[in-house]
Amino acid sequence: MRTTKEFIEFIFSLCGGGVSGDEKDAAAAAARELSRFMPVHSDALGNVVGKKDGGGPHILLDAHIDRIGMIVTSVGADGFVKAAQCGSIDRRVLPAAEVVIMGKEDVFGVITSTPPHLSKGAKEAPELSELSIDTGFDGEKAKELVSPGDRIILKSYQHKLVGGRICSAAQDNRVGVAAILRCLEMLEGKDFSCGLTVLFSVQEETTGGGAKTGSFLSEADEAIIVDVGFASAPDIPSEKSAPLGGGVMIGFAPALCREMSLELLSLAEKSSIPCTRDVMGGATGTNAESVAFSRGGKRTALLSIPQRNMHTAAEVCDIEDIENTARLICSYILKKGGVIND
Repeated sequence: MRTTKEFIEFIFSLCGGGVSGDEKDAAAAAARELSRFMPVHSDALGNVVGKKDGGGPHILLDAHIDRIGMIVTSVGADGFVKAAQCGSIDRRVLPAAEVVIMGKEDVFGVITSTPPHLSKGAKEAPELSELSIDTGFDGEKAKELVSPGDRIILKSYQHKLVGGRICSAAQDNRVGVAAILRCLEMLEGKDFSCGLTVLFSVQEETTGGGAKTGSFLSEADEAIIVDVGFASAPDIPSEKSAPLGGGVMIGFAPALCREMSLELLSLAEKSSIPCTRDVMGGATGTNAESVAFSRGGKRTALLSIPQRNMHTAAEVCDIEDIENTARLICSYILKKGGVIND
């Protein structure tokens, strides 16, 4: 099994492209890793699917593989590029942000920003349609390299912070993918009876289509969705967040199976796995609803990894929270597979 240092480097390696609807490269990297543990295939939408048969209950593990970003809508005669959102990117951080346009080759750009000297006082964050991307090229060269439909990502710098915290774009939700893969590492050599389907789903940030189709085709009796949640920070309501390093967030919401949530909570307490309750009165904002309501319905639980600065180029997570999420999923599978007794 990877050391903590190796695991962090692996997470960083997952945090490349893969904007919603164009997940091919990110999905291929995840598929190569998943194939260490079970047969893998991709479906028509681009979901990565792995399956291990078993005689007990069949469990679906889902984490979305796409990330937020932008899509090129036009390239002007002046070389400036216009774009639209792919997912709910935080537009407050866009002016003067560095980006990479994934055209015929990667093209560096900077989003335009009006100097404060020329602005008309304080205003809300501009809409993306009000901004342009400066590539430094004239129109002819820009059009040679960039075409409408090309995806754009915020340029990110990856850092290991103090106290086991890591900073990078796309940790939403590559840390969820990493947690599931870490769980599979932990399960190696364990003789458990239940079946597993692993779904690294596409388009969560836009259509939710990957989870809908992937879970519909699965034979799972129940599912665990792994995503990120809100980590505590100044001005973040305490009842809607959890501390970094505080462990896995166990979801309680209308679409989620209360019995599964309580079982996961009990397992965490018995196994000394740090955790908090994550209570939502409505939709979870994750794949949970798509999976729970697919086909004839599935008992569904949600585990979230606390994250600061969500949907920016500087998302921050704690490596111990990712590890503990993997540990809890592993414990749940071993219990359902007849290895851990009450």
